[in-house]
Amino acid sequence: MKLKVIIHEAEEGGYWAEVPAILGCISQGETYQELIKNVHEAIEGCLSVDIEPFSLAKNDRILELAI
Repeated sequence: MKLKVIIHEAEEGGYWAEVPAILGCISQGETYQELIKNVHEAIEGCLSVDIEPFSLAKNDRILELAI
């Protein structure tokens, strides 16, 4: 899997990054190397979140979209 990561220079020094494909997935680091390590961990954490199972009513439908 490949994900785009937007890297920003922080005003106070260091870097911060966001992963647009995963809402709320951000990380930071004092150095570029630390940022890369931290953003990998952030992505793993965001993707490993347990989602509560849901139930469908009789007339509910599931739609899968390819974007």
